[in-house]
Amino acid sequence: MGPWLALLAAGLGLTACSDPSANQPINLAQGVPVGAVLSLTGNANVYGQDQRTGINLALAAINGGGGINGKPMALRLEDGGSDEPAANAAFTLQINRGVLALVGPTLSQQAFSADPIAQRRGVPVVAPSNTATGIPQIGHFISRVSAQSSVIAPLSIGKALALQPSIKRAAVFFAQDDAYSTAETVIFQKALTDQGLKPVTVQRTQLNDQDFQNQITAALQQKPDLIVLSLQAMDGGNLIRQLRELGYKGMIVVGNGMNTPNIYPICQRYCDGILIAQAYSPELATPANRAFLKAFQANQGGGRASPPQLTAQAFTALQVVGEALKRLDSKTPLTTLTVAKARTALMAEILKGNYQTPLGDISFTPEGEVVQKQFFVAQVKMNPDGKAGRFALLP
Repeated sequence: MGPWLALLAAGLGLTACSDPSANQPINLAQGVPVGAVLSLTGNANVYGQDQRTGINLALAAINGGGGINGKPMALRLEDGGSDEPAANAAFTLQINRGVLALVGPTLSQQAFSADPIAQRRGVPVVAPSNTATGIPQIGHFISRVSAQSSVIAPLSIGKALALQPSIKRAAVFFAQDDAYSTAETVIFQKALTDQGLKPVTVQRTQLNDQDFQNQITAALQQKPDLIVLSLQAMDGGNLIRQLRELGYKGMIVVGNGMNTPNIYPICQRYCDGILIAQAYSPELATPANRAFLKAFQANQGGGRASPPQLTAQAFTALQVVGEALKRLDSKTPLTTLTVAKARTALMAEILKGNYQTPLGDISFTPEGEVVQKQFFVAQVKMNPDGKAGRFALLP
């Protein structure tokens, strides 16, 4: 984070409630202003880079389809880093620019810090990847297209037991300094207990840990035949590699933090076989997903790549904002509204819309929680070279 961003972050308490632009007309000189804050640097950049692809594809689709009723969407993208101060600073910068809505931040840990800034200033937020319990409850202006862990995580536990009914002993790992991990592990542990598999050990790690030998040794002494991880991509990938190197041969279930192809270079051939529940499938045969796949493959080149969940969710988040803006502008032209009034009216439009997206048909509860019907469980299948792979859907 540069010096000016650090100063901005330090001054959040003084600036969060003051918004001189809120009562001014919307500046449409460059188009309809919308902001995104993604983790493009730091450990979480493995997620943010996937998300940037989705945001750019959605922007191209929106503006290629006529923009916001003839006006282009003007997207401002800011790096939210991988920690709370950077996300706070980026949110404040975007809000001060007069954006009508925000997509982001990348991490749940950041959302619990940055979203209250947007809530206090009445700016709609559509979270593309915040799955921790309690995100929409931050306030009326906060919503998400990422289904919460309590809906998704138990699916992978059920699939593991269906594939291997002989499982009797489960060990759990989670990062105790990460909001997503601490929320998801509670859900995983309840799912295990509900299946009669109360964990034989629970091992705590830290986000920046690289050496897990002590925790792994302690866990393997309990002879688990299932290990469940609530970790981010970097630490989770390293832990999986070390688990296998230290002799663990059983099944591994991972949470949403490892739901990215960017884990492949980290755990490499040891990624093979891990189970993960997902909110997106490239195989979903809907017009919206087919159009998204076509755009993604054209963007990636060669027409062979499959988009990861994070890319689909980021696309969906901006799609939601774009469609809600179109409906609002049709009812009450944006040229007649102040920034503050447009933000409030836009939030109402976001929540009452129904959307055909790459994730399937979605809508929102009045609280801002996504309503999604289709979920999937995949198993990682690594290529023979151990350097790349795919998430293979399980029936």
